[in-house]
Amino acid sequence: MVSAARLAERAEAERLLAVFTAAGAVQVEADLLQPAGTLLDLYGEDIRARAYTTRDPVRGEMMLRPDFTVPVVQMHMAEGAEPARYAYAGPVFRMQEEESDRACEYMQVGYEVFDGADPAAADAEVFALFAETLAPLGLTASTGDIGVLTAAVAGLSTTARRKAALMRHIWRPRRFRALLDRFGGRSAPPATRTALLAAAEEVGAEALIAAAGPVIGLRGSEEIAARIEALRADAAEPPVPEAERDVIERILALRGTMDEALRALETLAAGMPALTPALDRLAARRDALAARGVAAGALGFEASYGRTALEYYDGFVFGFGGNGTGRAPVATGGRYDALTRVLGQGREIQAVGGVIRPAEVLEAGR
Repeated sequence: MVSAARLAERAEAERLLAVFTAAGAVQVEADLLQPAGTLLDLYGEDIRARAYTTRDPVRGEMMLRPDFTVPVVQMHMAEGAEPARYAYAGPVFRMQEEESDRACEYMQVGYEVFDGADPAAADAEVFALFAETLAPLGLTASTGDIGVLTAAVAGLSTTARRKAALMRHIWRPRRFRALLDRFGGRSAPPATRTALLAAAEEVGAEALIAAAGPVIGLRGSEEIAARIEALRADAAEPPVPEAERDVIERILALRGTMDEALRALETLAAGMPALTPALDRLAARRDALAARGVAAGALGFEASYGRTALEYYDGFVFGFGGNGTGRAPVATGGRYDALTRVLGQGREIQAVGGVIRPAEVLEAGR
């Protein structure tokens, strides 16, 4: 028997789906089981801690879909024309911490826009649609822009290898912090790494590998030697300049309204010009939001917002929360241009979208 709560959730999902299709979206579906390889390639082994996996004798390892965006992007890149707008509704599955009271299975209703003509206008379209749909609930809106942080990392005066490592861990705040401290000379590398490099310096990498015994695992001797050489080269690099580290620290700590954030970031850009294109996009988005009747300058802005979400967001991010209730967000969304590039096999399309959780809409409306 289906519970009354589940029936209410389904009814709310249908209502939200109707709102999105009325806005011009085409309704699409996605398979419940998704190939695990695609998600593992995108997010690494970390996704296993958040997803339910199984094995199919023909298709190999599969995952119960953790969300809809990846399969929708794959569908669009394979057969869609630009511009396009899609809507969907259905259950998704996320493994939760043992102490968490959040649901492992819940409904998700989404709206995705693939349109490169005016990215700021597309950002504003999605946010304004969500804001209007959720307005009766009196929720707090939060915004951010991961593109500001990635622009700052790209502007650092350090090696491409170090910048790539920081980029890879932007969505893992603790790891990102540890790398920034180490590359900036604020912390020492692990003792085991220091010992390894000292031994390799004394006897040579090849001799060290040979002395360790038979090679076990997927990495061969040449790959291990190349890794040792990369570590040696990194250890010889000078630290990231203190002024540039300070810019990133200020960005990570930045909170305020969108107008306040723009003023603060303009000051930082004077010392790091690489930030300027990201600030131009932020200013254009503010103006596009204002054109849709959103009081954009007064919106809450946090430069680190969205860094613990799924890792495909790379620009504008937003959420509508439960006003300090401690519950899951009612809605989240953002821009994911890089994801289309990864899944597009040589093609890329600018894209932005978001999802609403019907169960949280019902809870917030009580």
